[in-house]
Amino acid sequence: MRVLVADKFEETGLGGLRSLGCEVYYEPGLEGESLGWRLRDTGAEVLVVRSTRVTAAEMDQGKSLSLIVRAGAGVNTIDVAGASARAISVSNCPGKNAVAVAELAWGLILALDRRIPDQTADLRAGLWNKSEYGKARGLAGRTLGIAGFGAIGREVALRGLAFGMRVVAWSGSLTAERAAEAGCEKAATLSDLAARSDVVSVHLALTKETRGLLGGAFFDAMRPGAIFVNTSRGETVNAAALKAAISTKGVRAGLDVFDREPSGGTGAFEDEVGRMPGVVGTHHVGASTEQAQNAIAGEVVRIVAAYKATGDVPNAVNLCERSPARWLLTVRHRDRVGVLAHVFGALREAGINVQKTENVVFDGAEAASARIQLDSEPTRASLARISDGCRDILSITLNPL
Repeated sequence: MRVLVADKFEETGLGGLRSLGCEVYYEPGLEGESLGWRLRDTGAEVLVVRSTRVTAAEMDQGKSLSLIVRAGAGVNTIDVAGASARAISVSNCPGKNAVAVAELAWGLILALDRRIPDQTADLRAGLWNKSEYGKARGLAGRTLGIAGFGAIGREVALRGLAFGMRVVAWSGSLTAERAAEAGCEKAATLSDLAARSDVVSVHLALTKETRGLLGGAFFDAMRPGAIFVNTSRGETVNAAALKAAISTKGVRAGLDVFDREPSGGTGAFEDEVGRMPGVVGTHHVGASTEQAQNAIAGEVVRIVAAYKATGDVPNAVNLCERSPARWLLTVRHRDRVGVLAHVFGALREAGINVQKTENVVFDGAEAASARIQLDSEPTRASLARISDGCRDILSITLNPL
């Protein structure tokens, strides 16, 4: 199996892919047309990326491409709809960077509460101002609000509880019972979360529903002087609403992600919010620890190993949750050449599409059972053509799904 790795990737991961017997092309920095050309020239079946954008144009160049693995959480840099239309699986590595991102979120929270960057800047400028910087509010006994309660949100909550904070959480799927199991309370809405919190930490995946979700209503509900931290995606926040909250309410922001970021690893930074007073920023490095990257590399190897061995894709994000099939045809048959070809041929003649199929072979490899999901109901004549047209068919049954 040929694997093209188009971003920086840990040596442990490259070694792991090679140990599977894969032919690995390690070419970090590919993007756009050059990525498409290399997909074509290498004949890669698997593409591994981190921050590189993968569009339909690149996929069209990669005629052999059947799997794209994002070496990280989220898949917003990949045209998932385009991949689905081309029968290319898309997978990622959720949860492997959870501790790293949670650690950075807490670094930003502490830096804001104790104004550590400002103090450091004054010391480097030769200024001593203990009277000003001795006015921190402190965190123990205050309320931490977490927007998004996946693996990262839960790690942030654990550390908040260790700091003696009360933790309130919100996500679209969070129940009061799950929140209580994590030692937290469930907020009714995002605005409720904002109104109850001294610190808000955002851990939302970027989707159509979450793009710009944290807007005017959310920041209007935040307490004056509260801390707002975002280590998820800059696009989840309405930039104008955030800037207004910083300017008019004294909200202090810790940001690892921005609405406007350079496309590469280096470049000019032009997002105004990063230069505002009361803002502490980092360079979208939440997942960038050695521990996290080695864990992600190991997960990429696991995904490719499973795909190479079985065709199954762990963590696939673009498989149909529910097939449009409406009927299940079960064919018990002798395990002989041509049996399934006969069944599929009869279905084709009837204009019936197969949505999903599974053929289970029994011990001894004498017989098998095929479970075939269909988009429409076969007629009695079609069923008779299947059962009577092949002597190796033992029985057939048809049931609605």
